[in-house]
Amino acid sequence: MSPDDSDADKVIELAGKVFDLARHGDADALAGYVDAGVPADLTNDHGDTLVMLAAYHGHRDAVAVLLVRGADPNRANDKGQTPLAGAVFKGEDEIVRLLVAAGADPDAGTPSAREAATMFGKTDLLDALN
Repeated sequence: MSPDDSDADKVIELAGKVFDLARHGDADALAGYVDAGVPADLTNDHGDTLVMLAAYHGHRDAVAVLLVRGADPNRANDKGQTPLAGAVFKGEDEIVRLLVAAGADPDAGTPSAREAATMFGKTDLLDALN
């Protein structure tokens, strides 16, 4: 194993740790890593950003610290899904409002957040998307 392989393994390990922080909602640790240089729009092998993972798993504070640090609320994953549509699907009202306030487009993605609200019976969230 060359030194470059060891460095690559360390980067992959660090990225995995940061994605886990987003999934588990550790807002303070995420903020620290992003402040130290981890990209706020870091994506995994499916194109999911840290915001997508935090939003989908219902972690409002983690979403907030990422947005404040420049994460794109409209960045879609490889399937065309956006963090806003994921939050709508999961019924995360507070996160929906937070993402919309940060500029998330309710018509972006496939399905869009509006389409997801209708498709999955989350029509109570349609008002929050306006």
